[in-house]
Amino acid sequence: MWGTDSVLRRPLTRSLASPAIVLYEHLILSVIAVPVLVSSWRELREMRARDWLAVLGIAWGGSALATVLFTEAISRGNVNTAVLLQKVQPLFTFLLAGPLLGEHSSRRNWGYLALGAVGAWLVSFGDRGLLPPLSQVEISAALFALGASALWGSSTVLGRFLSPRVSFLTITSLRFVVALPLLFVITRFRGVDVPMLDLAQFWRVAAMALVPGMAALLLYYRGLQSTTAPVAAIAELAFPATAVVLNWTFLAQRPTLLQVVGFAIIWAVVWRIQHGQAVEGAIAEAPR
Repeated sequence: MWGTDSVLRRPLTRSLASPAIVLYEHLILSVIAVPVLVSSWRELREMRARDWLAVLGIAWGGSALATVLFTEAISRGNVNTAVLLQKVQPLFTFLLAGPLLGEHSSRRNWGYLALGAVGAWLVSFGDRGLLPPLSQVEISAALFALGASALWGSSTVLGRFLSPRVSFLTITSLRFVVALPLLFVITRFRGVDVPMLDLAQFWRVAAMALVPGMAALLLYYRGLQSTTAPVAAIAELAFPATAVVLNWTFLAQRPTLLQVVGFAIIWAVVWRIQHGQAVEGAIAEAPR
């Protein structure tokens, strides 16, 4: 579902500023989220101060700021590059999962992560060779994508931190509603024009909000309930394959042989990590 995001988002950047796109996206999602939060008031009442701090980190960092940065990256550079560069977020997840969650990854997983990064590089830049020259615009777009990656990686850890005490449906709803005040501040102080959407823009924003936004996150937080944060972050490396296939279909951006090799590496890494986790769990639960 996340792979559909760039196909829906890129056309909007031609007529709307990035903060305006993200604001409208969150307004649509909040219409759905508010009734969920009203029905979950008992759960909200039991949340502790540090839980609310985690919600702020997820909503302001992982939802508001990260999505604005990602949209800006898409508007400035190559869509595939913007999508795939942000998959370095497992690096940030690995750094934070230990101190915050006590989930220390093995050296073997760090090796798999490095191999996955190689696959992501090939998928991102394989259409131009192994070490292509980058223009100033491409560099700035990459920095925006990397900034979004850092915030999304942090959000992965914070979501895992909340999941034992707060339902994934409540976390997802809070993510959208709590992000709204910051988005209003960004558009106000940056002087961003927020025009009324025409019908075509509205349906595109709505589709973007409901499919790669709401539905994908519901599945994501459900998965975090039974998956460690580092493994979840590595599993997210699977979605670039979807994104590139859709970009090929709808944007006529055909992958090259090097990009196909990158697909194979990423899928192999995801399978090996998941398989290794299952084996380790079976050994730990075996009778002695």
